Amino acid sequence: MTPQPNPQLGAAVKAADRAHVFHSWSAQELIDPPAVAGAEGSYFWDYDGNRYLDFTSGLVFTNIGYQHPKVVAAIQEQAATMTTFAPAFAVEARSEAARLIAERTPGDLDKIFFTNAGADAVEHAVRMARLHTGRTKVLSAYRSYHGGTQQAINLTGDPRRWASDSGSAGVVRFWAPFLYRSRFYAENERQECERALQHLEDTIVFEGPQTVAAIILETIPGTAGIMTPPPGYLAGVREICDRYGIVFILDEVMAGFGRTGKWFAVDHFEGVVPDLMTFAKGVNSGYVPLGGVAISGAVAETFARRPYPGGLTYSGHPLACAAAVATINVMEDEGVVENAARLGADVIGPGLADLAERHPSVGEVRGLGMFWALELVRNRETREPLVPYNATGEANAPMAAFGAAAKKHGLWPFINMNRTHVVPPCTLTEAEAKEGLAALDAALTEADAHVA
Repeated sequence: MTPQPNPQLGAAVKAADRAHVFHSWSAQELIDPPAVAGAEGSYFWDYDGNRYLDFTSGLVFTNIGYQHPKVVAAIQEQAATMTTFAPAFAVEARSEAARLIAERTPGDLDKIFFTNAGADAVEHAVRMARLHTGRTKVLSAYRSYHGGTQQAINLTGDPRRWASDSGSAGVVRFWAPFLYRSRFYAENERQECERALQHLEDTIVFEGPQTVAAIILETIPGTAGIMTPPPGYLAGVREICDRYGIVFILDEVMAGFGRTGKWFAVDHFEGVVPDLMTFAKGVNSGYVPLGGVAISGAVAETFARRPYPGGLTYSGHPLACAAAVATINVMEDEGVVENAARLGADVIGPGLADLAERHPSVGEVRGLGMFWALELVRNRETREPLVPYNATGEANAPMAAFGAAAKKHGLWPFINMNRTHVVPPCTLTEAEAKEGLAALDAALTEADAHVA
């Protein structure tokens, strides 16, 4: 679709937003939200007619792009048939969505508890683990994000947690592997894996294994930097959990449903099956809010004759589930997962590696499928970050300049601290991928200006 400028309407939309909408994660008077007029496929546009290639996938959820006609039609059809119904009943869209998800989850994760989003999926996964084990503590990693609700934000290992961290949520943190900025003085992936696993087990031993209900990890951490764990790490965590009777929770809210070039990121790690797995975002491309927990047979058995003390009014909402059914079928029929894998391996990955060769501000490139990050630095040798950790204001100016340059070249970037994420829709075309890489190439000259 060709954007049709309408500045007057855009001004009205923005005025109403500024007068009445309270935005998340923001100082309300210091933000200037763009007014979006429309979106289609991999692009969105504003009321001035500016069009942007969306390398954020909304908020890493439009895995099949904006306005896919088959999903839009499914929502319309469901609305005409049954707009909503209470979660205590069997409803066709809900049952079919659960079946399709369970067919794709690993191992025996065959029971699906539906939530409204990823954060409440994490909340319920933790509750299930605590009730299943009779224990309280949950171990989570630094460099992680698990959601904005109370338990989920306390599990989060980045600065968004700090203002709400009560220190009383039963959370214990540990360092997960990340060789580029190793906390274990490792020189290679094997050392990083071994030392990270030893550190995790030491943490459990000193906390008291009998007090630990669960370990929760993002299979591949998302906003924290897209750090694919080294070979053997997740299998090692699985073994530790089995040895100490701990529930293993994998958070696939961001990495699931084709994002990494497989249905779930855990599919990259042979033989690894968690006890609980959370999902959201890509399950229906964010068209209607939906999340959930995939539950193993052992955990499900705990609640076979004992009521599970939790629920949501909109659990398995028919419109959301109809969108999930259509999305999963579209991904299957149109080879969307395979497209993400192919473009990641053949175009995005090599293209980002080429940018790293030519731009001294790029310290590292890492990722899979449509899930990549560029680590930006002032000095490749020392690995000094481009801006300080959790920088704001003037201290964050180099990253702000980089972001502005990307938008100037028609690319909407996903920037978090010292990283730009490359997380376009999994339906991205090769031409769109090359367009995005060219815009990144131009924008990185701004970051290069700050290299020591």
